[in-house]
Amino acid sequence: MQKMVLSILVRNTSGVLTRVAGLFARRGYNIDSLTVSETETPGYSKMTVVARGDADVLEQIEKQLRKLVDVKEIVELKDTSSVCRELILCKVAVSAQDRQQVMAVADIFRAKIVDVANDSMMLELTGNQTKLDAFISLLDGFKILELVRTGITGLSRGTADMLSGELE
Repeated sequence: MQKMVLSILVRNTSGVLTRVAGLFARRGYNIDSLTVSETETPGYSKMTVVARGDADVLEQIEKQLRKLVDVKEIVELKDTSSVCRELILCKVAVSAQDRQQVMAVADIFRAKIVDVANDSMMLELTGNQTKLDAFISLLDGFKILELVRTGITGLSRGTADMLSGELE
């Protein structure tokens, strides 16, 4: 199975997220990750969708998305020509003795300590999925109380942008 990361420029209209997610659900496709935010252009949002499947399924997903009225542009974010990142917040149970070890792991990965309590620490880390997975793996000996990931977001490298043409 292949992974595909799509950056989708959409009109920021009521129900656009439902229509995009519904397209996946109706066809039995799974969304691995989905992030949505407004862009620098009023009235438009950008969705980053990560899906897995064989080449035919991924091609079909892209074709079906292009048919949606609110979809203005789709760009596949390939590893070699884009930058993709994800944010993680992780709350770890720590004793006074463990605190230094967790801080050392955080330092290795350049994670920020965003909250400290008597018996826990909350860490924030941004990076690619491999980095975040390795970070979580190194925390394996500690009790992770809560963990949340934002999902992937990304942009193509260079000066080209999705808004090069005129938008209606």
